Amino acid sequence: MPTTPDNATDATPMGEALKRFEAEGFTGQLAAMEGGEVVCYTCHERSHASTIELTALIRTEGASDPDDMTAVAAVTCPHCKGRGTLVVHFGALAPPEHDDVLRALEDRRTDSGVTATSA
Repeated sequence: MPTTPDNATDATPMGEALKRFEAEGFTGQLAAMEGGEVVCYTCHERSHASTIELTALIRTEGASDPDDMTAVAAVTCPHCKGRGTLVVHFGALAPPEHDDVLRALEDRRTDSGVTATSA
């Protein structure tokens, strides 16, 4: 099932979402790239988003614009097994690479024990 934060209602500030995930051990960073790929800044390897393990997803609210359509994902790199966060924009104004990554992420979330709100 593809992951889409369209129904997420958490609206947590991004800084709070990042702190919550960091407290759960998601201390690395990953970034969306062209072609549905994600780069891990721990091992510097690229992976297709469909191979990224998604643990939790929080829709965030922009500090100055509540309509800022951004989500923070708690993910695991398939290469180094490093746990980190991936920030993606979604909606009409999202960069194409963010949309590609968000569409390719597979929602394989289960009861992971992560205490942060997941959408």
